Amino acid sequence: MAQAADAARTVILTVDDDPGVSRAVARDLRRRYGESYRIVRAESGESALEALRELKLRGDLVAVILADYRMPQMNGIEFLEQALDVYPGARRVLLTAYADTNAAIDAINVIDLDHYLLKPWDPPEEKLYPVVDDLLEAWRCSDYRPVPSTKVVGHRWSARSSDVREFLARNQVPYRWYSVEEPEGQRLLSAAEQDGQRLPLVITPDGTTLIEPEAPELAARVGLATTPTAEFYDLVVIGGGPAGLGAAVYGASEGLRTVLVERSATGGQAGQSSRIENYLGFPDGVSGAQLAERARRQATRFGAEILTTREVVGLEVNGAARVVRFADGSAVAAHSVILATGVQYRQLEADGCHDLTGCGVFYGSALTEANACRGHDVYIVGGANSAGQAAMYLSRTAKSVTLLVRGADLSVSMSYYLIQQINESPNISVRAHTVVEAAHGGEHLEQLTLRHAVSGESERVDAQWMFVFIGAAPLTDWLGETVLRDERGFILAGPDLSADGRPPVSWELDRPPYHLETSIPGVFVAGDARAESAKRVASAVGEGAMAVMLVHRYLEQS
Repeated sequence: MAQAADAARTVILTVDDDPGVSRAVARDLRRRYGESYRIVRAESGESALEALRELKLRGDLVAVILADYRMPQMNGIEFLEQALDVYPGARRVLLTAYADTNAAIDAINVIDLDHYLLKPWDPPEEKLYPVVDDLLEAWRCSDYRPVPSTKVVGHRWSARSSDVREFLARNQVPYRWYSVEEPEGQRLLSAAEQDGQRLPLVITPDGTTLIEPEAPELAARVGLATTPTAEFYDLVVIGGGPAGLGAAVYGASEGLRTVLVERSATGGQAGQSSRIENYLGFPDGVSGAQLAERARRQATRFGAEILTTREVVGLEVNGAARVVRFADGSAVAAHSVILATGVQYRQLEADGCHDLTGCGVFYGSALTEANACRGHDVYIVGGANSAGQAAMYLSRTAKSVTLLVRGADLSVSMSYYLIQQINESPNISVRAHTVVEAAHGGEHLEQLTLRHAVSGESERVDAQWMFVFIGAAPLTDWLGETVLRDERGFILAGPDLSADGRPPVSWELDRPPYHLETSIPGVFVAGDARAESAKRVASAVGEGAMAVMLVHRYLEQS
């Protein structure tokens, strides 16, 4: 009997233009292999190629292809030659009459034919099954196994392709990247019947093809939750960084109906850190992505909903309800809200940087792009912990890493342990008092103009990679005048709401605001978006937990 296939979806395909012969081949194959393999039948080379392309897009495996030699429009050899481009690892068999054996022998050299079978093959137990058994065994022993993941085909230097890869990576969605210039990328384009003019092409594990997908469509297709299951919750957490995830874990674990809303990917800025070494309980360090993924799993295990690609555009008070409005016009309401929107890296205001973003100029993204930086000179702009962590990570494979720092040294904004590691790394250098004046390049970054902030002298250096970690702007513009913020946009809470510690004029309750409560009762803030916050992962998680404690206190008194 045939051995079980190694994958759940493995196909043996047969094609013959004679319907009777086609059915007979499929019948015999199904009788012997039907329990372990799916038998797919076609009656023309064109329809068989279409079936192969569909299988390819769905991520199915094709172990053996049997094709009749004498078919109109496209004979068996011509078909197998094209099938080789779609499934190069499949074993190929030509069904032929005795008179065509010379053509079959020639095909061994033309298309690397594995075997040819003379028709008729009765009895199949003697003439068909032993051949197919051997081919299946050879196929199982070969390196045929594709990674069961989403496939992305795009240009190396493409901002849109970079965005898609970053989105999938940060959301812990397994994917394989194929450059449009490599053979497998071309095979996937051909299977999707695309000419490569519109990229990236995304192929989901079920075979769905997406052309230049936007984040909400991509999220829905790869299995991320994007729609709330209810209209009203006890708690809505806005933002999926450490503070938001901490709030979701503690809120859900303590029995609150909790939904976390994230516009891009859980983890926030911390999720892009290659290694966090000063977080309690991880003496050997942990990547931001690992920490975020563990927290996300923990929150969902306790029953919290996590929605991605949902952009919040408004917050309203409707009696006892706090209404959160989304960009698509929909909304959810809750008894309470925690604002954990975090911050984003400020954009580098240097000539050429905007046009080259995603094409050599990146904000964060060090983890996603690290492999491509192997053996290259890399520049990092910034002097805080995120920049230092990126420098250490990239220095493992890059030829050199240069930190460009506006100040005199790293001591003002970087942790001591990171400064020590950087000083001990032979391929990391620090250029103090240095700013980027311009970025130059056509399709991708090629050079940088650097200026000494004290002397004013400028120079051009060759560069293909620049990662920017400068400053932080709070993601709070969407709040408008709804809650009180400071002059930089950070949210005021508790005693910081007024200089004398009294509640703001708009405050309606007899009690003063709780420590993390904003100018709206029942709306709290946690993490980096709060004015005067510590801007550290541990403090953000702690504030998320503390905010949930204050939510309970608010609900008990409401």
